Amino acid sequence: MPDTATLERSFTERTEVLMPNDTNHLGRAFGGRILEWMDVVASVACRRFAGHQVVTASIDHIDFHAPIAVGDVVTVESFVFDTGRTSVSVRAAVRAEDPEEGEEWDVTTAFFTFVALDEEETPVEVPDVECPDEDQRALRDLALDERREHRESLIERLEAEQERDR
Repeated sequence: MPDTATLERSFTERTEVLMPNDTNHLGRAFGGRILEWMDVVASVACRRFAGHQVVTASIDHIDFHAPIAVGDVVTVESFVFDTGRTSVSVRAAVRAEDPEEGEEWDVTTAFFTFVALDEEETPVEVPDVECPDEDQRALRDLALDERREHRESLIERLEAEQERDR
């Protein structure tokens, strides 16, 4: 296994048209289906990066900020931005578009952690993230900043909820 792998090596994208069987009773994207797509794309990004099978260890908090309607185009984009000894952190972002109207909007972003496994399904070491150019460094910085902001926002929300419950 190499000591490093580039962020670019992990970059993965999936595009789908939201079909009726992917929606809830209101004709909007079923959150579980979007989360499934995010998990699959994130796992592919991690496998490309680590060169091993991976399993989902955790998903940070997720909020859906905008609906997706039947017929809208959905794109899930993912890349590895950080690693531990055997774990890989990956950003997965979803955007939607109505091609006829020329509109595009952000739906959600979440951060996943995967663990790389060897042939015996034992955790295995992963390479460090290398960002050899400015574009890759900018993507990594974006993901690190967004993850920090997500976590700070969640802490604030939980503290506010605890205050209301007192």
